Amino acid sequence: MAQRIAVIGTGYVGLVTGACLADVGNEVLCIDVDPVKIEKLRLGHVPIYEPGLDIVLARAIREERISFSMDLVEAVKTCNILMFCLPTPPGKDGQADLAMVMSAAERVADILVEYAINEPKIVVNKSTVPVGTAARVDAIFKHRAPNHHVDVVSNPEFLREGFAVQDFMNPERIIVGTRSSHAITVMKSIYSAFIGRGSQFVVFDEKSSEIAKYAANAFLAMKISFMNDLSEYCEIVGADIENVRVGIGSDPRIGSRFLYAGIGYGGSCFPKDVKAIIHAANEVGAPLEIIEATKSVNDHQVRRFVTRISDRFDGDIQGKRFAVWGLAFKPNTDDVREAPSFVIISALLAKGAHITAFDPEAAETSRTVLRDTITYADSAYAALDGAHALIIATEWNEFKEPDFPKMASLLTEPIIFDGRNIYELDAMEDRGFEYHSVGRRTILTS
Repeated sequence: MAQRIAVIGTGYVGLVTGACLADVGNEVLCIDVDPVKIEKLRLGHVPIYEPGLDIVLARAIREERISFSMDLVEAVKTCNILMFCLPTPPGKDGQADLAMVMSAAERVADILVEYAINEPKIVVNKSTVPVGTAARVDAIFKHRAPNHHVDVVSNPEFLREGFAVQDFMNPERIIVGTRSSHAITVMKSIYSAFIGRGSQFVVFDEKSSEIAKYAANAFLAMKISFMNDLSEYCEIVGADIENVRVGIGSDPRIGSRFLYAGIGYGGSCFPKDVKAIIHAANEVGAPLEIIEATKSVNDHQVRRFVTRISDRFDGDIQGKRFAVWGLAFKPNTDDVREAPSFVIISALLAKGAHITAFDPEAAETSRTVLRDTITYADSAYAALDGAHALIIATEWNEFKEPDFPKMASLLTEPIIFDGRNIYELDAMEDRGFEYHSVGRRTILTS
């Protein structure tokens, strides 16, 4: 049965959630405080790059199943399900900032009282939040709207940037944290269109649901850091991390996903969530040593890559120009939050180098952070012109089969630092490139 759902917050999670829920027949009202964003969304303009989202959103708008507004009162009056998709950025100590979540809960509670709205409401928290947040939100409603029935549900999202629409439409699991039988029934109804596609619908207590989200991201980050930790060892002893990956990834107990060595994880989730669970665990006196090591290894890996670049030029890169392919933290997104490329660029700029970068989608998002400290090329080859070396920071598909002779002719020297291991060693040797990758032997020109 179709539901009328309000999605509070139209960021990455909120927009994907709203569009996909509308696509299967629900009536969705998306709320945001940014008037410019709301107006663009009403016109069908997608403010983020996410494959397939523009198609799903356009269809929902055309069929009038989704609308956009700044009016939270309207949302509370007309929708019985309110989904919080709000940012929880890390503070200086790594603690998740819950200000927006708590503020939204307080505002909804006040609206219930002010407008005497007596229909039962379900507040669904899809934001990534520390354990105990559902209880804190519930306490707000009990304190500010004691005579109104509000069920607070934890419903974490497990969306991969670049595959978010696919992940929402075909989820591996849907986790609902609540003790309310009414909320369970409604949540199962909301996700009925997806459960039939083989997804597992599981109900936990709220605290287990909240921790499950952090634990999932921390574990995946740990797999990445494990391979990166091993990569330095492989380089020293002359092994190949790619062979090691195949050797252990074929074991079904380990699995092949997230076993790729590189320059570390980034993005809006892994860095933030790893920091947050470390902080939360330390607060209660139960430090998570493996997860703390995960963060330490990730920080070290990108710094080590910078050192390798600097050492290749005997520590003197003053005035040298480097081409950078890829600015987004991963391919198929324009998200540059916590991108390893930015760490590399900042370190090289501090040493007096010049950077010319190209990314198929993330140039504009990069400008908001890097501004005019680097040069933005219009193509991958334009970035190479006159550069002393190429640095590959994001494994976009268009970088995987380039015109190597053209690359060699544009570079001052045929030197590549590949932070994503996208080329085969023997092939690079045959092409005459000096090739530095991660966890593998270095190819030197004769």
